[in-house]
Amino acid sequence: MKLQFISFLLGLLAALAAMAETEEPIILKTQTGEIAGTLIMPDMKSLVPVVLIIAGSGPTDRDGNNPVMKNNSLKMLSAELAKRGIASVRYDKRGIAASQKAGTTEADLRFEMYIKDVVAWVQLLKTNKNFSQVVVIGHSEGSLIGMVASQNENVDKFVSIAGAGQSADKILREQLKAQPPFVLEQSAPIIDELVKGNLVENVPQMLNPLFRPSVQPYMISWFKYDPQLEITKLKKPVLIVQGTTDIQVSVDDAKKLQSANPSSKMFLIEGMNHIFKNVEADRMKNIQTYSQPDLPVNTELVEIISNFINSK
Repeated sequence: MKLQFISFLLGLLAALAAMAETEEPIILKTQTGEIAGTLIMPDMKSLVPVVLIIAGSGPTDRDGNNPVMKNNSLKMLSAELAKRGIASVRYDKRGIAASQKAGTTEADLRFEMYIKDVVAWVQLLKTNKNFSQVVVIGHSEGSLIGMVASQNENVDKFVSIAGAGQSADKILREQLKAQPPFVLEQSAPIIDELVKGNLVENVPQMLNPLFRPSVQPYMISWFKYDPQLEITKLKKPVLIVQGTTDIQVSVDDAKKLQSANPSSKMFLIEGMNHIFKNVEADRMKNIQTYSQPDLPVNTELVEIISNFINSK
């Protein structure tokens, strides 16, 4: 009888927890189509803070997943924040998943489009009388997007999770060093021209997948943003979070951002990787977590973000 009562009680608590928040679709209308998102609202009668979560690069959707890997990192982060009374909006970037129709051709895509979308989301959230403040959280490439967009006065606070500490052209050069020497030798002059804002017509066939003509305008628009410079323009509370077992972005990146904006707060989370999961530094074990959607996100990450949002 006692065991039955405990089971009933646990079931009741689980049901109450499920009722403690509501999840509904939210749409941002743009000139090129609708951008689809998810709004999670905690069940509170008072005003609540809301976070806008920006996903990383590539075909990463609002939940932190892509066509070949499912980890639910952003979805889990939203759910955990809701338990702490923090609302959230996460969305599929233009051209991705449910926002596919809002995308443009590769040749027409510019980094600034992502920035303008964030500014538009912030303006939409700012008009909602249920929110006490609007906080932008940028993950990975989303950190730079959010960093620039958060220079808008409607953003109250900014959070960078696993954000790069140098411009994309420098990151690309570092990545190419892992290839045979001639790859960087042939790529360097092309990168130099793109940094100057110049298109490159004669690209070696081998490098065409990386520097094809249709993607060069986007690279030019992306390369011109230096996160160490952009973060200095934020005259508001800034939080920088980095995991120590991240195999994509390093602790040094976080330190570069913090040095550029000394008033920011930086937290290094021991044993957390790029997608907020707890794992050791072993590369193979690290990569395995990218396809483990039931593996919970790091609890320290949630606490750090929650405390930062709720601080005066």
